Amino acid sequence: MEFWRALRRLWHHVGFRRLLLLRTLSQAGDGTLQVGIASYILFSPQSQPNAWAIAGVLAVSLLPYTILGPLVSPLLDRWPRRNIALCSDLVRTGLALLIGALIFTGQTSGWGILVMMLALLVALSINRFMLAGLSAGLQHTVDPDEYLSASSIVPTLGPLGVVIGGVLGFGTRFVLAGTLEAHQADGVVFLLSAALFVCSTLVASRFPRRGLGPEHEHATAVHLRAVLTGLADAAAHIRRRPAAWTGLLSMTASRVLFSAFSIMVILIARNVWHPVDDPEAALGDLSMWGLLTGAGFLLAAGLVPTLVRHLGLRNTVVVLLVLGAVAQAVTTFTDAKWAVLVVSFLIGLVAQSVKICVDGLVQAHVGERYKGRAFTFYDMGFNGAFVVAAVLVAALLPPDGDSPAAFAAMALGYLFLAGLFIWASTKIGVEDFDRGTEDLRARAAN
Repeated sequence: MEFWRALRRLWHHVGFRRLLLLRTLSQAGDGTLQVGIASYILFSPQSQPNAWAIAGVLAVSLLPYTILGPLVSPLLDRWPRRNIALCSDLVRTGLALLIGALIFTGQTSGWGILVMMLALLVALSINRFMLAGLSAGLQHTVDPDEYLSASSIVPTLGPLGVVIGGVLGFGTRFVLAGTLEAHQADGVVFLLSAALFVCSTLVASRFPRRGLGPEHEHATAVHLRAVLTGLADAAAHIRRRPAAWTGLLSMTASRVLFSAFSIMVILIARNVWHPVDDPEAALGDLSMWGLLTGAGFLLAAGLVPTLVRHLGLRNTVVVLLVLGAVAQAVTTFTDAKWAVLVVSFLIGLVAQSVKICVDGLVQAHVGERYKGRAFTFYDMGFNGAFVVAAVLVAALLPPDGDSPAAFAAMALGYLFLAGLFIWASTKIGVEDFDRGTEDLRARAAN
């Protein structure tokens, strides 16, 4: 299988192995945080299962970094990214311990809930900042002709870390349910998250100071005017590389569709599949949904290199978007649980596969000195897509999230996006989209 062939080749790079382990451990810790908070806010018996509640959670957790990220992104091209990873997870260790202590002791009202939400906001923002740095540092762990192969593995095994963290969190909560009070069992989950962050800091410390770049460190202070100038410079750099910005726009648009579908599934599980006052049953079904979506993410790591090897990256993106349209069209005719779960697997496969392709484009086309800022722009689109989707679902769809017309519109959205991508990529030149995939394409020619 292409995935294992690529992994065996990349495994010879010590830096790549460390980066893979670092990202998996860090995102496993992040997964326990997300499971704990999502369960507390969205699935407690007193919670309101509506799209505005989901939009509120996403806005609080994602918008701050989406807005402030560009202002701090120059640091990714000035400070050692190894140090950023190390300090980020040290801070998140403390925040996870704080949240766990508040929940364990029952201090989740008044000032307690404010402190908890602020700690969550900071923890998630740091996570996106750190992941942007790790993405920018990927090129220092592999050879230039391996960018697509590496981009298909690292961002895919990262979500596997989230799944592992989620499973560990749910498992810990289940095992302790009979011996501790519910809020105490929840608090222990955050202690587990802190332990995972400690492990990731140990891995980060094994990198040389400049093992993840940037190649030249700048110790001078960063002023606002210089930051804005640097952002404009990076944006102009990306704009002069049409394959990269076409990919970024395509990824953002496809993430809006993926996010809207995800929010609709949450609402349907809580309002249609089960009584509103039975959040535990809905959480069980959504756990299965998360596992199937995650399975689609994992399969993408093996599928994308195989498709790119035979079709090229540009045609691969087109095929994936058409597959998304076909899969999404199924939900136009039924909201049956089995059908939605199967479609979730396929939509997860499509969304992650498109992301992998765009990761490869950014790695191959954006210069090293701009990469930190480029991946911050990337994260802005990625995070903003979730919030935009939540607001659209809340404003336009029925409260239970079940709308055949919306599902049909989303299927057409995938087709429309595929058509736009064909038009834009034809003007740019198909060969530009294959840069960074030379190792795969060479094997296809032999």
